[in-house]
Amino acid sequence: MTTSGSVLRVGHLSTVYHTAFLLKGTDLLQKRGIQATWTLYPSGPDIINAMQNGTIDLAYIGLPPVIIGIDKGLSLACIAGGHVEGTVLVAGGATRPLADFDSIKVFLSQFSGSAIGTPPKGSIHDVIINDLLNKHGIRDITVKNYPWADFLPDALTEGEIAAAAGTPALAVTARRYGDAKLVIPPDHLWPFNPSYGIVVMRDMLANGELLSRFLSAHESATEMIRNDPSGCAAIIEQTTGMVDAQFVLEAYRISPKYCASLPSEYVNSTMKFARTLHVLGYTRRVIQEKELFDRSLIEKVHPSPEHYSKGIAH
Repeated sequence: MTTSGSVLRVGHLSTVYHTAFLLKGTDLLQKRGIQATWTLYPSGPDIINAMQNGTIDLAYIGLPPVIIGIDKGLSLACIAGGHVEGTVLVAGGATRPLADFDSIKVFLSQFSGSAIGTPPKGSIHDVIINDLLNKHGIRDITVKNYPWADFLPDALTEGEIAAAAGTPALAVTARRYGDAKLVIPPDHLWPFNPSYGIVVMRDMLANGELLSRFLSAHESATEMIRNDPSGCAAIIEQTTGMVDAQFVLEAYRISPKYCASLPSEYVNSTMKFARTLHVLGYTRRVIQEKELFDRSLIEKVHPSPEHYSKGIAH
């Protein structure tokens, strides 16, 4: 896959805390001589299909679908991070939160005989919940996958599922428009899990100068989120026309760890995913670090220590 001149075809999700919406709503890319076309996809697995078909050059995506794609023979590379700990669990108002229990296994017993909803099979949220149930030997809770994460709040309200796993935006939606609340915060499900990364087909690495300019803009956007979350929320409100600034700000505060770097914590957590995907039967073998990551560009763009742990300004 190659791109023409300084044009990048970018695939992204509806996730409001990804820098995609900031890059769309500001001149960060234009200042670096990049023209981008943007295509919205319902899930990570759909983005992988688009990359396989050659319709996009670069993607915002959770890494489990990338690992599955590599297992199927795609030559993919994660070239930057963006955010960690982006999966939460929400449930109806009568459900007690994890903080009320001595163990997560006892907490999960509240959903015995029911289903937990997640985005499509192979998404990061699906993998985290399946791993959780498998790790604790729980067989009486099922995982129900939905093609769009946007279907989860209605499924929860209508009683199709007892709980739902998804992004921080799910927690905000559940609280605003239904009788649901956050019952497991993001840092308690899978520490430093790679909420999303910037991924390309490996032959795009030949366009290193162009990708470096994109990553520079991406890092500037994560810095904006950390230092001025309210200002970024206002930009996203204007860019999307679908969510208000307070909604975005609440999502930032629920999961406040943003940076473009690929520190060892991010990589090690991702490789734990690679092993888990194999154990769960999602992949035929354990994908290795060198197959998944190419840190050469981001280490030049972001040579300083990671900023995920810094959180956001209040």
